[in-house]
Amino acid sequence: MRRNATNERIKHEYLTFLEEGRGLSTQSIDAGAKALARFETYTGHRDFKKFHRQQAVGFKKHLADQLNLRTGERLSKATLYSTLGTLKTFFQWLAGQPGYKSQLQYSDADYFSLSLKDTAIAKARREPRVPTMEEIRTVLRVMPNATSIERRNRALVAFAILTGARDNAIASMRLKHVDLVEGVVHHDARDVRVKFSKSFPTYFFEVGDDIKQIVVDWIAYATEVLGRGPNDPLFPSTRTGLDEAGSLAPVGLHEECWGSAGPIRAIFKEAFGRAGLPYFNPHSFRKTLVRLGMELCRGSAEAFKAWSQNLGHAEVLTTFSSYGDIPAHRQRDLIRSATLLSDDDRQALEVGRVVLAATRGTSLNGQRA
Repeated sequence: MRRNATNERIKHEYLTFLEEGRGLSTQSIDAGAKALARFETYTGHRDFKKFHRQQAVGFKKHLADQLNLRTGERLSKATLYSTLGTLKTFFQWLAGQPGYKSQLQYSDADYFSLSLKDTAIAKARREPRVPTMEEIRTVLRVMPNATSIERRNRALVAFAILTGARDNAIASMRLKHVDLVEGVVHHDARDVRVKFSKSFPTYFFEVGDDIKQIVVDWIAYATEVLGRGPNDPLFPSTRTGLDEAGSLAPVGLHEECWGSAGPIRAIFKEAFGRAGLPYFNPHSFRKTLVRLGMELCRGSAEAFKAWSQNLGHAEVLTTFSSYGDIPAHRQRDLIRSATLLSDDDRQALEVGRVVLAATRGTSLNGQRA
């Protein structure tokens, strides 16, 4: 079926608004475009000006019956929640646009809402699977390291755990952003695709000299063997060409950065698969580092604040709330170690209170003796 030209124009305007007005990432914008495409397919590309609450109700039921192409099961509540939420936001925005104000009711967008029960299920927090340092070392150990592409890939995985940098930032970094003498990476928003365009330094995390050496060796190889300079990419994109069989294949490295983080995630997927481990995306390494920091910085608020800043967080609360979930086995151990006071402990505590009160010249209720 042919697309609706009027819809295409207003969608373009909306997606531009998300990018320029709301500052959303390319990934979020793509998700919005996908949700709109799903809805239009359902309505037969009917003009948005003819939107009615019954369309929202019908689409909600239709979406709930759809199957995940990968698993063959119905779409998850989380997928329903995000898709319907995107459409709700779009039609609320649309109701305020010239040419649509008189056609649409702002409140009709509320009919995209899930039931309270399904919303609770969609938003339920599940314990995330986070890679351990042992698993990451296993991945690095089995990754090949012969060709320039293999060297780059292995160093990229090592760099992600050494610095906790986000994949999109890594994709845009240049050699000049890494200072091996000081052991610091400069997230410079003028050059690097940093979240919220916030510049900050990241000092190498204490994850082991073996991991750091992989990164050091790669930078030496890039500068001394490949002849790359400070303004060249830290991790250059892959150059493709014809192999010996005449097929298109990776043949070397470009002298430019990746345009997105997609290739980095593909490298991670291949690396974990080679190690016989489930796939962990680059962002999961940040959660690994937070858990490591909670162990190493135990008892020192100042040390954990520094650890948090090293991840680019202005507030420690962000680190705790977004990355600081305590895994179930650790939760179990902490609860079991929090034993109740015995009678002897209580008696000793009471004696201590009496001695302290006598020292201060006060009674047990705080009154001056």
